[in-house]
Amino acid sequence: MPKISLYRRIIYPLQEFLRAEAFSGMLLMFITLAALAWANSPWAESYIDTWNTVLTLKLGAFGISKAAILWINDGLMAIFFFVVGLEIKRETMVGELSSFRSAAFPVMAAIGGMVVPAGIFVWLNQGLPSFDGWGVPMATDIAFAIGILSLLGNRVPLSLKLFLVAYAIVDDIGAVLVIALFYTSELSLLSLWIGFLVFGVLLILNALRVRNILIYTLFGVVMWVAFLKSGVHATVAGILLAITIPGRSKISEGDFISSTDTILGELHARHVSQLPAADNYEEDDFQAAVRTIESNCEEVGSPMHRLEHALHPWVAYAIMPVFALANAGILINSELTDGFSNPLTWGIILGLVVGKPLGIVLFAALASVTRIARKPAAYTWLQLIGVAFVGGIGFTMAIFIANLAFAGSTLLPQAKLAILCASLIAGLVGYLFLRFSGQKEDA
Repeated sequence: MPKISLYRRIIYPLQEFLRAEAFSGMLLMFITLAALAWANSPWAESYIDTWNTVLTLKLGAFGISKAAILWINDGLMAIFFFVVGLEIKRETMVGELSSFRSAAFPVMAAIGGMVVPAGIFVWLNQGLPSFDGWGVPMATDIAFAIGILSLLGNRVPLSLKLFLVAYAIVDDIGAVLVIALFYTSELSLLSLWIGFLVFGVLLILNALRVRNILIYTLFGVVMWVAFLKSGVHATVAGILLAITIPGRSKISEGDFISSTDTILGELHARHVSQLPAADNYEEDDFQAAVRTIESNCEEVGSPMHRLEHALHPWVAYAIMPVFALANAGILINSELTDGFSNPLTWGIILGLVVGKPLGIVLFAALASVTRIARKPAAYTWLQLIGVAFVGGIGFTMAIFIANLAFAGSTLLPQAKLAILCASLIAGLVGYLFLRFSGQKEDA
């Protein structure tokens, strides 16, 4: 029975998550190439004009006007961060991060994977205008990473994929903290206080066991606007909203099974009976039973799980590709390539390609040697090195942080080109490492 529960609570959601992320990773690769082709085509001007088109959202006297690319980076990416927050919350409640024993190994690896690449970047860019980009090489793009692993099929054990997901989620936590603490403009304290006041109200609603998703959505929009006006990046509101979403079921698993079994038993007894439908099998009774089962299904699934399940496809197949299309298109010319050997470029490339895997492996080994945690026996250290290289794919979060660090600067295209090159190198090296470092698992 415990094995069935483990599969139902952890492994099945993980496999569903991996399938979505794998396809999303492949889609992102295609969209990135499309963005680069568009930005370097005879229609390059239309690429710039499209994303700089000003769009206005107005309600009465109140309105927000932003370029399309800012609606994507501040608005759609808030939904991305909201789903990231839901994934983090799920992992800490029932997943790989729910206990110290299971979390210690990937957490230590993730810490190394953030500290070492940031350190390499700081070492190369100390005292330079590019220093603000120290957070760029810190995070892993989980969609691209899972996309690479999907190409390897059953050569990658499920437990190794679980390790990747766990340390990438810890990476996301680190990236969110970096964005909130270090990449903020001048603060508007009034807006900030309003944002945190709404956050407090949402926590109270959670404590009162309010489960109406519409209420959380409306308050979440207000909190997003407050953070947008505060100077703290608006996407932080997505993470805070995710924290407040109820993660527990309204009814227990046992109550759900008992109630549903009773209803199905009655329906089955009526179905197999030979009495006329008018006497024993009224349509209204049948529909009422179906609605009761539907209600039970809704109550046994927490709002957190329902929202994650509903929004994850939109994030994976729409929001992230749109973000890539709007942000990955850079004009590659002689001016850009001539500056390719600067400290900014090498800080990002060495940070992601060398620092990321080095930090992951060193801190994982440190955890193992000091017995803080133990590496699962299902995969080898060579396979872990391969996944550590895959962790150097920084695409989505790296570009997002670069946008914050170098907004309006000529350094931004250089940073994006470095991210793309580093992600390509890290993905290729990681793929080859994993391709030749282990045997296929039995299907």
